[in-house]
Amino acid sequence: MLATLFGGGLPQLVMFDLDGTLIDSVPDLAAAVDQMLAMRGRPPAGVERVREWVGNGSPMLVRRALAGSIEHEGVDDDEAALALQDFLRAYDGSHDATTVYPGVSELLQWLRSRSVRLAVITNKPERFVAPLLEEKGLGSFDWIIGGDTLPVKKPDPAGLIRVMQEAGVAPQHSLFVGDSRNDVQAARAAGVKVVAVSYGYNHGRPIEEEQPDLLVDSLDALI
Repeated sequence: MLATLFGGGLPQLVMFDLDGTLIDSVPDLAAAVDQMLAMRGRPPAGVERVREWVGNGSPMLVRRALAGSIEHEGVDDDEAALALQDFLRAYDGSHDATTVYPGVSELLQWLRSRSVRLAVITNKPERFVAPLLEEKGLGSFDWIIGGDTLPVKKPDPAGLIRVMQEAGVAPQHSLFVGDSRNDVQAARAAGVKVVAVSYGYNHGRPIEEEQPDLLVDSLDALI
């Protein structure tokens, strides 16, 4: 199916979001959020609310958890900074509840067998990314850009632009695959085609509203 986006051929570079695209990390993220909240005598947020809050990086997730809402105005900056450290320590433990989505491994293997270069561009802190990819058996990627690798994160296109420049691949030969509005906006701003998955996290809104170039229910549909 990828050939339909690239004139019958394949992209030279495929860049992926991580959480909500390659892996379902919400159960472990929610556990870390709830541990952080419990340290402050607050009730747990739970998996379903955390699922709507993820996607803008750990600092924003923590602020939303402290506010109990996707709207986070009024959260004290000092409290948020301390809570972020507690959250990161909690999340640094087990990731046993994180799972790889169906079809992911098949697509990655297929792309690697065709010498397509691969990158992960995520708003998750960089230090968690490579260990998670290895732990979940997803192999190595040519580039990893985390939410703290650059001064800005998605929806800013800087991560995509950095990878394309280092790869020497033009936007018209590149693809981004994600699950959220941030991903579609970053891809559009970088001038690359974007595939969205229907199963991920998009703050409770249907991803088709963002009008990606292609929408799939499983990544192996791209083969």
